[in-house]
Amino acid sequence: MKRTAGHLADGREIIYFDTDPVAARTAEDTRDLPPQAPASEVRRDPLTGEWVAIAAHRQTRTYKPPAELCPLCPSTPGRPTEIPESDYDVVVFENQFPSFAQEVPGEPSTVEGMPMVPSAPARGRCEVVCFTADHNSSFAALSPERARTVVDVWADRTAEIGAAPGVEQVFCFENRGEEIGVTLHHPHGQIYGYPFVTPKTERMLRTAEEYRARHGGHVLGDVLAAERADGRRVVVESEHWTAFVPAAARWPVEVHVVPHRQVPDIPALTDAERDDFAVTYLDVLRRLDGLYERPLPYIAAWHQAPVRTGRDLSWLHLQVFSIRRSADKLKYLAGSESGMAVWVNDVTPEQIADRLRR
Repeated sequence: MKRTAGHLADGREIIYFDTDPVAARTAEDTRDLPPQAPASEVRRDPLTGEWVAIAAHRQTRTYKPPAELCPLCPSTPGRPTEIPESDYDVVVFENQFPSFAQEVPGEPSTVEGMPMVPSAPARGRCEVVCFTADHNSSFAALSPERARTVVDVWADRTAEIGAAPGVEQVFCFENRGEEIGVTLHHPHGQIYGYPFVTPKTERMLRTAEEYRARHGGHVLGDVLAAERADGRRVVVESEHWTAFVPAAARWPVEVHVVPHRQVPDIPALTDAERDDFAVTYLDVLRRLDGLYERPLPYIAAWHQAPVRTGRDLSWLHLQVFSIRRSADKLKYLAGSESGMAVWVNDVTPEQIADRLRR
């Protein structure tokens, strides 16, 4: 894989990843863009102890442009976009409207008049990952070779962003579908470098530590073994990965794709595991799209170890879930879910797994 780095007109970094070792990436960004001036902050909720990002500048981000004005398509004569080249394999660039950025000014403090609410500059990193130049394509339509390139890109960015000052956790994810809240229809994913360990990861690490103290093993390792032995919720099983609907699934459609070996993050995967994941994941996505015979809106979220803590307690896995609970109905997070974080699922995990296996 060839890696070519450059900069956009406002100074943001852009990196091309190509399978062709002689691919030339020399196009320049001809747009007249103002310099980046990120100003987001993080504030700690005194009632829950959780950090919240405040990024008011994101209100002005690009919102559902028509296809002919898509900023993620390759540039064409007279229409420069976020990607200066006329074509690409996989390209990564810094988000123009980041929630977290290295250049945010300021020092840690507290919210004015609220000494119990710490605040700090939201220093981190937000990147966009475009994995196809085809505006009307999807991840599920990628070849196994291109999907494998994306895995290598996730590994590259996880390692590099994790080494950036102040970054405590790297999160690779894809939002797909307008129902999920996607504002750019071109297929793409994102990567966040957080300046803290996320609340969900903190809870998972705490649970894994408690489980290990009681049972001596890893909770996800034992879950994986039990799911493979039982088989009722297994959707796809390969040499290195198993995809299953979790027994306590929150979402009406939810699949976990788990490696058979405990690794903390994507960079720790072997070549064989990466090859196998590409094939397995594409199988899962195509089954999801076939569930209601229409493209399924989903979020695909990688759970990786934090940069500096809990790495021995982490077990890398991908969670793919959808808010679609039937062909013509969506699940909304209502009172119980939003107010109390007590989930109510309208279908059983066994029913969904059975349908996905067909």
